[in-house]
Order: sequence, then C-alpha cells, then structure tokens
Amino acid sequence: MAYRNTHKRNKRHSHTTNAILSLFIVVCAAGCIWATHKKDPAPEAQKIPSASTPAQQLQKVGMPDGIPSQIKDYEGFTISFNASNRTPNYVAWELLGSETTGTQVRTNRFWRDETIKNCPSSSDYTRSGFDRGHMFPAADAKWSAQAMEDCFSMANMCPQSHALNAGAWKTLEEKERLWAARDSSLIIIAGPLYQNDDKLRIGTAGIRVPSAFYKLIVAPYLPEPRGIAFVYPNDRCPGNMQNYVQTIDYVEQLTGFDFFNALPDDIESKIESQTSFKEWNRH
Repeated sequence: MAYRNTHKRNKRHSHTTNAILSLFIVVCAAGCIWATHKKDPAPEAQKIPSASTPAQQLQKVGMPDGIPSQIKDYEGFTISFNASNRTPNYVAWELLGSETTGTQVRTNRFWRDETIKNCPSSSDYTRSGFDRGHMFPAADAKWSAQAMEDCFSMANMCPQSHALNAGAWKTLEEKERLWAARDSSLIIIAGPLYQNDDKLRIGTAGIRVPSAFYKLIVAPYLPEPRGIAFVYPNDRCPGNMQNYVQTIDYVEQLTGFDFFNALPDDIESKIESQTSFKEWNRH
C-alpha cells in the first residue's frame, strides 16, 4: 500500500516506494488537562474525570488481534515489541519540559534485552547499510542514568536510513524538545510503518526493514491541547518538516492501531482529525 498524500500544498519530497507524503496538523481541542505519572501536574492542570493516571493511559495503544506484541516498561518509556518484525510496534513516552536538559551523557552502549523475545543484537545492524534508529531518543533521556541506559536496548531500535536518522528525524526530535519546554509536557508515540512488499530483512535475527516511520505528538497541558502526526519515508526527506505532517486518523488507518483511546470519544475525534501546523510554531 502506497502512503496516501492528502496535502494541498506543493509536494517536495520523495519516497522509496514513490509515495508522496503531505501536510496536516492535528489541533487537539479538549477542556481537560491531566496529571502525569512522574510528578504532580502543572498548577494549571485539570484532570480528565474518567482517568486516574491519564498520562499513562494516553500511552496505551489498542491493536488488532494477531499482531505480536510484548509490552515492556523501561525507565521513561514503554515498548510494544513485535517478535516477528524484530522491531517495536510502537514506543510511547511522556516528555516533560524539565526533561529536555540534564547531565547524562549519551553512552552508545547498545545491548540485547534478553527478556524480549527475538530481540536482535547490535551486530545484526553491522554493515547492513542501516542505522540503529532510536524510537525513544537518547537526547530525551538526559534526565536519568537509567533512562539513558534503557534507551540503548535493541528493542528500541529500527533499521533506519542514515539520511533520515541524521536528517529529518533528528530535526523532528529537536523540535519535540523545544515544544516540551514550551508546553510543559508532551505525549509522544513513534514506530515503524510496514507495507506488504517490505520484504527486506537484515542481520542473523532477520530484522524487517520498514518503508516509513510515524510519530504522534500531543501537548496535554495547554488551555486548548493540541496534537500533530508525522510520517517520514525511510529515506532522505528533503524540504520542510511541514511536508510530512498527517492526521492521527491517517496513521491509525496505516497501522490499524487505536491511539489516545483513553480520551472521551468527542475529544479523541477532534484531536485525530483537525489540522493547523501554525499552532505548533507559535512562541
């Protein structure tokens, strides 16, 4: 399945599968703001009445039956690992503004998690032509030595082209930290996108190479909460990041997953369908 283009502006980028991606913004409209699982909420925060730990609930994802999924909570993030693909289905975390800085140095000590079925080894990526692409980035773990160690679990990695990993994906990660510092808290969910003809596998473990990646971002502690979704082909992604924005609804169509289902239905519907990129670039 080629990735659908619904953007109304000029298209500037290319896809290895010739799918053209497009710009949308998801504006989250909700009259409720919730507590986090790491610390007390910001003074202006309000609770969603039906959720006692909403930050944790928002990181849970509904998936169709039959998709391999082993859930593991690491320090600062949660993974659903797919033993067939040898990559995550998704990685979810909350990034607080206070966590965008810290003293922990990037370790680069990749390790195989023996508790994860079919977790690959770092050597499976050696000379493969693909980077060990973090879903939960090391720069989001500078606040904790344990989080920094955990983020180098090979269960957190996907085969990612160097052009994407060091280019547009890195730029998006840097934006996330700016937005978290400004908005006090983000809920982020990221993972690979596979098409039926994504047959390439690397390493002895047979890690399946995705043709694209998605990332969903929600800022919950605003008077009018908002969200946004990005879809990047696993290749060089030229042009502005706006060109790669989609609705959360669209990512749900691609994956079959149900994101942010802890929200009331009317709020969930709004955040997954509305778009306005300019709201995210306001200072």
